[in-house]
Amino acid sequence: MTTEVYLVYLAAVAVFFATPPDTSQLLIIANSMKHGLRRSLWVIAGDLSANVLQMTAAAFGLAAVIATSATAFSVIKWLGVAYLVWIGLRMMMSKGGSGRGQTATGRPARLFRLGFVTSMTNPFAVVFFAALFPQFIAVDAPILPQLLILGATYLVVDGATLLLWGWAGDRVAARLNASLATINRICGGLMIGAAALLGLKDITPQR
Repeated sequence: MTTEVYLVYLAAVAVFFATPPDTSQLLIIANSMKHGLRRSLWVIAGDLSANVLQMTAAAFGLAAVIATSATAFSVIKWLGVAYLVWIGLRMMMSKGGSGRGQTATGRPARLFRLGFVTSMTNPFAVVFFAALFPQFIAVDAPILPQLLILGATYLVVDGATLLLWGWAGDRVAARLNASLATINRICGGLMIGAAALLGLKDITPQR
């Protein structure tokens, strides 16, 4: 992979994230508003950990299985939708608590699991990586180092983007000066919005 090809890849990934918020970004916005940015770093860690497994699956050809099995794709996707709706409704019905970031739902393990499960139940991601990476790999050079570079670059850009959205969500919540119950309702609505975006995903590569 030449420097020119890598820069084209970097630009492509940057453009991919320079769009309105998607499922993972709405997730980090909602949790940063509810728990604060620092605790929501666990959500980002869970999301990126799932991405690593999805990239590995794509590298081993599991994307072809998902792409050719409409049933498998739909089952995984709708489990994710149901999970997000359930979390969103729980947030909306919560009466609040002692303050932002001080509720039991803000435990690191729970936030990591939320980010991980939400990302893993998006089967489109595996197909996306399987379609993206080969476009930038030089077949006359060792494949594994190139995959590691492409994967690491994606994770860095994705992590930076999520961090930016999380910071924005944290700042908005701080400036709203609203009750925690109101913040919960807003965050619950964002989670249900994330579920709707996931539900609209199909096997065709699109944002």
